Amino acid sequence: MRLKIPLAIIFVMGIFSIVTHFIPAKPIADLNQTLRNWYIGIISFFIFLGTVNLARSNSEKIKTKARDWQYSIILIISLFVMLVAGFYKGHTSMEEGKPFMYLYFNVQYPLESTMYSLLAFFITSAAFRAFRARNKEAVLLLVAAVVVMLGRVPIGAAMWHGFPDVTEWIMSFPNAAAKRGIRLGIDLGLISMALRMILGIERSYMQ
Repeated sequence: MRLKIPLAIIFVMGIFSIVTHFIPAKPIADLNQTLRNWYIGIISFFIFLGTVNLARSNSEKIKTKARDWQYSIILIISLFVMLVAGFYKGHTSMEEGKPFMYLYFNVQYPLESTMYSLLAFFITSAAFRAFRARNKEAVLLLVAAVVVMLGRVPIGAAMWHGFPDVTEWIMSFPNAAAKRGIRLGIDLGLISMALRMILGIERSYMQ
């Protein structure tokens, strides 16, 4: 019985979500908006729960002096400071010049930029391995990548004025077609997974 209740809820809510896209009646639309508001409230609670769990797990690392436990101290202190700054003066804390926004733009934002800049080196390393001309497909990928890179920088146009036009054609046609094919495959996968969950075939989320 306990197993059937979650499956019934998933089935009813899944069918209702599908129906709301085809029946624009006002009562159904209002009920759908109410359910969306509930969804936002549930997500907010899970964010709070995740924050509590993050603090708890890092507190355990500090107590047991696990590997790199010093970073857990920095994380908890930073979490506490941002929470206090966020609650300071309520909704006005998001205004420019307030402590929360000052910390965001002068501490968190530069740290995120540093992290993304470090990712460039990992991407370069992965691209070097991927662009090795081992077969015809790799050669095609290598040539396209070189042309696109040359078309995006001034030195490429200086070498040959046609690089920007070729780059624009590659991005507008072959690249766009590949992206749409990937997106179509993702959408079909999402639809199939949603149907499996609605029909009760997929039950891994209940474990």
